[in-house]
Amino acid sequence: MTPLSCLLIVLNLASVLMGRDLGWAQTIREESEQTARYLTTLLNAGRLVIEHNQPLINDPQKGDKGFTPETFEREILGEFFRLTSIDVNRPPAHLPALAKALLPILLESSKHVVADAQFVINQRGIGYKNFIPATFGSQAARKFSNRSQVKMKQTTLNPRNLKNQPDAYEERALKQLAAQPSSTGPVTEWLDDGKTLRTVTPIYYSQDCLVCHGDPKGTLDISGYLREGAKEGDLAGAISIQIPLNNP
Repeated sequence: MTPLSCLLIVLNLASVLMGRDLGWAQTIREESEQTARYLTTLLNAGRLVIEHNQPLINDPQKGDKGFTPETFEREILGEFFRLTSIDVNRPPAHLPALAKALLPILLESSKHVVADAQFVINQRGIGYKNFIPATFGSQAARKFSNRSQVKMKQTTLNPRNLKNQPDAYEERALKQLAAQPSSTGPVTEWLDDGKTLRTVTPIYYSQDCLVCHGDPKGTLDISGYLREGAKEGDLAGAISIQIPLNNP
């Protein structure tokens, strides 16, 4: 075998190994992006459950509302299945391993938020409890972030809760989303030389949100904050997720 032949064999082997590494990295990235979408969907499903149960939660005539963590779990799992056709308790084979590991953590974190709010939810004689989708989402995201290597947060350009203040990346993404149609999907990028996935998924105001965030602008809403004068379909904020590539 000539020296040239040996060199070609080495180069071919290196090319194959490099191709495998690139293929592996691409697969990991795709699965991380899928996982971010599923986490966002599950948090949004929880927000929807709280929104659907808002009249019950704010009913001043009832004491025990029956809106327990177990009731919430059934409803959020049903909502998530409606949106994705995925059963979190019986995940399909095609679901990324990372999603299989993280979705139950977010589910448990969300249940803990509802459990912590039981005293407030079940108070008789009080209407507005300030246990709304935004409150739930912020608390669930923080609990989840504390229990995993993935950072999740609700954020907006003009937060009422300073814990939801956007960082520089989120601020740029939010401004980009605000300038685009409401049908726009998430801003998704790999940063730190491809080692960190960042996704910022928009949340838009629904009609129900305008009770507190709509007109007349500058007047106090039921929670004591100034109304923003928002319109249905305006950008309300976003769900921000950071996933490190080396996340187990």
